[in-house]
Amino acid sequence: MRRTLALVGGVAALLSLLFLVWVYGFGRVVDRGMREEAAPRDAGQVVAGELMIPVLGVTPAALSDTFTQARAGGDRRHDAIDIAAPAGTLVVAAAPGTVEKLFRSDDGGNTVYVRSRDGRFIHYYAHLHGYARGLREGANVETGDPLGAVGASGNADPAAPHLHFSVHRLAPGESWWQGRAVNPYPLLTDPD
Repeated sequence: MRRTLALVGGVAALLSLLFLVWVYGFGRVVDRGMREEAAPRDAGQVVAGELMIPVLGVTPAALSDTFTQARAGGDRRHDAIDIAAPAGTLVVAAAPGTVEKLFRSDDGGNTVYVRSRDGRFIHYYAHLHGYARGLREGANVETGDPLGAVGASGNADPAAPHLHFSVHRLAPGESWWQGRAVNPYPLLTDPD
């Protein structure tokens, strides 16, 4: 019994220490008052499908497939999914790649375009509150690296902050703004 209590106490102390190291050792402030935390690659991070869910703390069960929903009064398809989260929630890279473009637009607001390592896909992150400190075009990112924070920039409803996330398949030679939309929902959720 004493051995079990000692073991439980030791494990609890170790977990407390690891938590403190994580909070104080990895946290840092990013632009515009966002809190950036290192995204753990294997400790509680959701990687259910082929891509990591790019909003920390969001599970596959919380996602909705909004890819084919009508937008602009029915004139076009959404061609993306919206991932709702509180403003300021950390947005991370869904897959490794290179930051192709940081862009501010009327529709998407603060956006990031990341080209996959093989050059075949663009991952598009929109309506960001701001960018992670030091993020720049040409930077290589790994899965889980901070890109920015959930916001409502561009044409997003300020009362409904979310990440607009899309994936586009590129043909050889196509630029970051080209490509054909691929539904990201099955790539973010468990295929089984």
